[in-house]
Amino acid sequence: MKILVLNCGSSSLKFRLIDLEADASPRNLFRGLVKRIGADSSYDFKTFDGLSHAGDIRVNNHYEAVKLALNWMGSGECSLDDRVPGIRVDAVGHRIVHGGSRFTGPVLLDEWVVDEIAALSSLAPLHNPVSVEGIRAARSLLGESVPMVAVFDTGYHDGIPEYASIYAIPYELTKKHDIKRYGPHGIAHRYMAQRFSEITGIPLADAKIITLQLGNGSSIAAVSGGKHVDTSMGFTPLEGLVMGTRSGDLDPAVIFFLARMEKLSIDELDELLNFKSGLFGISGISNDMAKILESVSKSADNRARLAIDTFCYRIRKYIGAYLAVLEGADAVVFGGGIGENAAAIREKICSGLAWYGLKLDPYLNAAALGLEAQISTENSTVRAMVIPVDEEMLIARETAHCLQGEKIKSAIIQTAGANSSEMQAKGSGTL
Repeated sequence: MKILVLNCGSSSLKFRLIDLEADASPRNLFRGLVKRIGADSSYDFKTFDGLSHAGDIRVNNHYEAVKLALNWMGSGECSLDDRVPGIRVDAVGHRIVHGGSRFTGPVLLDEWVVDEIAALSSLAPLHNPVSVEGIRAARSLLGESVPMVAVFDTGYHDGIPEYASIYAIPYELTKKHDIKRYGPHGIAHRYMAQRFSEITGIPLADAKIITLQLGNGSSIAAVSGGKHVDTSMGFTPLEGLVMGTRSGDLDPAVIFFLARMEKLSIDELDELLNFKSGLFGISGISNDMAKILESVSKSADNRARLAIDTFCYRIRKYIGAYLAVLEGADAVVFGGGIGENAAAIREKICSGLAWYGLKLDPYLNAAALGLEAQISTENSTVRAMVIPVDEEMLIARETAHCLQGEKIKSAIIQTAGANSSEMQAKGSGTL
């Protein structure tokens, strides 16, 4: 089964075509990225046998981005012409950031589901609307005969206990508006936990793991017995760790104070906390950790150093909290762009955890750049690992699993219908 995975970001599209065969290892066929959709766009497409094509082209929206990707996979040309792609796609898996309380697992897409995802846009205004656009583009270009599945980032945190997910606001408002900790990034955290089990041979049912997805958006999760029991992101992706441009945890009174003192509107405050804060807000340089680290290495940039110190401190603080939640942990796992590639950040985070028995090997840590590796010492009582996150592979597998479940369900319904007809026929003959 050839499954196309579409991951729509606020101004980007990542895609991958994966061949999932029942008796063989998955094969990656195509992958690509379209950046700066709606502005000076660029693309970088690759086949897994070595061919690549990159360049600049004006892409106005996610519909055009999906069309560009499909045309390239079908013909090897990067074009926005309205032609039918010459590539076989058996199914499509879509990453959806927020499923609210309505969707707690992968679901087969139909028009009702698409409308419901659109209705949840207030919870993820940067992501759900463009995901809906990507879904409609794929259905239009590939035809509605190609089955499509939505895989929700929030779905994997659905098992968080109510006492950990509830906010201490009037209970009536909680229920009226479905306000609780949903925690995006669930796909990434699930992948790290599953891969940890595969690498170490420790069954997920027996494992206690703290997973860190560190990138422009950053979060941490506590996983016990294969279930997510807490996570740092909350009702929206704004809560939790310091991120590239998001503030993370904040005293709500700061918002009221700024509204009064700076005469800021709700929309302006939203913009401030989501796009002008975090690493960018503290450093004044960039939301890119690599650039901030470079600034520190070249000069005594106190603001850049403060941004790094704050980022690492907040993570260490959460790790300590989750050690208490889990009553100890077997491993701390790093993923995401920063987690997979910034050895200096991993070292700074782990340097404060020796009290619990986590000892980092400096040589293993320095060598683990974008690679699966254990970076703790042999005598460390807690493993530290780097596991590059492969969200697309997990989405492809969940898509196949969902479609298989739909086939089984359909067969059961058909069998039940046939049995019912037979019973009615027999019954009518006896009257």
